[in-house]
Amino acid sequence: MNQDKYILTMLVENEPGVTARITGLFAGRGYNIETICGAPTANPKMSRITITTKAKPRELEQCKKQIKRLVNVIKLKDMSGEKAVKREMALICVKVTPETREEIDQIIILFEGKIMYDVQQYTIFEVTGNEDTIDELLALLEPFGIKKLARSGILALYKES
Repeated sequence: MNQDKYILTMLVENEPGVTARITGLFAGRGYNIETICGAPTANPKMSRITITTKAKPRELEQCKKQIKRLVNVIKLKDMSGEKAVKREMALICVKVTPETREEIDQIIILFEGKIMYDVQQYTIFEVTGNEDTIDELLALLEPFGIKKLARSGILALYKES
């Protein structure tokens, strides 16, 4: 049976150790967490943790049941389908030469990036989009030389009806 990609988001109590207990469940089942994002919500007593992982459907269901049983987990949602808004942010540092500057600037504009720092030899910019968009951008920039890269991981919110 193949592993599918899942995006899970949890509303949790904003207390020490909650993230460690959740990631411990994944580690105990042998799942790699591909991305994890966590931050307080509008209510400072709660945080939202979003995890991207690959798993077999039946095994993930067991993991979700265990997560729901954790005392500090208020709500768990599977954001893998189309009923969620999913975004990722990346900070990218790319090598620039006088010959490549115009082409790199055009790529940044095409992907609606925002230049954060710019000098003769390199530029750092931010971009947001879905995971495929970020991957496509990185493929276009690869020939120029990506010096550094930081990706936020996927953030997701359920679309309200």
